[in-house]
Amino acid sequence: MFFQKHGGLRKINPERRIILHQDNASSHTAQKTRQYLTEENVELLNHPPYSLDLSSNNFFTFPKIKNRLRGQRFQSPEEAVDAFKNAVLDLPANEWNKCFENWFERMQMCINLRGEYFEKQ
Repeated sequence: MFFQKHGGLRKINPERRIILHQDNASSHTAQKTRQYLTEENVELLNHPPYSLDLSSNNFFTFPKIKNRLRGQRFQSPEEAVDAFKNAVLDLPANEWNKCFENWFERMQMCINLRGEYFEKQ
């Protein structure tokens, strides 16, 4: 989904660095995924294990999508997956910008607290 949304970056500026923050999920660390990212010259920024405070899925993506899909009923798992994908792809650029601003603030907080859990503070 990332490259569906942002794949055009290479066409606009082929020299631009693309850094992908990934959360060590098995689908993200699979050989096929790593091979694809290597072929696309995508640099990986690994996620510290067990650090949910820094997971954009936890503090941004899932809550946003949950709000958008709340109350909807789906006829099949495939329909639910399609609705999720469309909701992610429909998030405007300014929302993603807010996500990354928040992420950098969270990284700094994690550094300041020497890796301690901070979500509820």
